[in-house]
Amino acid sequence: MLKATTSAILRAERCYVSSSKVVLTQCKRTLTTEVPSRASRPTALETPSQQIRGFEREQASKILHGRAVLPPVFHPQTNGVPVALLQLRSYHPELLGLFSHFATHAAAALALPVSRPAPLPTKRSLWTVPKGPFVHKKSQENFERKVYGRVIKAWDGDESVVQRWINYLGMYPCPGVGMRFVRWVRAPVGVGRAVSEEMLVGSGKDGISKTDRAQMEDVARRIIKEEMEAAGLKSKKEIRQ
Repeated sequence: MLKATTSAILRAERCYVSSSKVVLTQCKRTLTTEVPSRASRPTALETPSQQIRGFEREQASKILHGRAVLPPVFHPQTNGVPVALLQLRSYHPELLGLFSHFATHAAAALALPVSRPAPLPTKRSLWTVPKGPFVHKKSQENFERKVYGRVIKAWDGDESVVQRWINYLGMYPCPGVGMRFVRWVRAPVGVGRAVSEEMLVGSGKDGISKTDRAQMEDVARRIIKEEMEAAGLKSKKEIRQ
């Protein structure tokens, strides 16, 4: 009786595994071998960016069961300008693989060109702690901690798109995984002149900033002039004229 039940359980598990494999292969076939429609086929007049947008719309409109299990679409770079750097740290490499897969899928949905997750050097820390005082002081115990890391680099993305990617990953974080973002923001042409004009506010006519003594003298002259006008007196220049 026990042998019959165990054999039935094993047959059920094999059927379940085989059915899941069939579903996964069907998803892969629909993603790779399906012919695009005439409206989404690239023409000679379309640019590469327009072709990519048509492919994104076509894939986003489909219902692909198990899409999250499949590898993400890595969009090609257009200009090769880096815009962001995502660093992931965790004590468990399995969680790093899961969240890096999620982050690349989110970037693919936003049409943000990103690199594949690359491993960072593992940080290793060691501690030696005595087990107890007095008699047990000589017996010590060693503790080890390893911090694993992954890095994902993004290119050619608008500032609003990168900010939306960062906000989305912050809304749905993975417990046990730390995130660190490094962003590069390009300033428009002429930003140096605008900054210099802001710094020269309150400066003299020749562009040299005034000292504290010169500013105090200006304030004193203005106060004296206001007091004399209130008292009805005239300044020396007005008397000479």
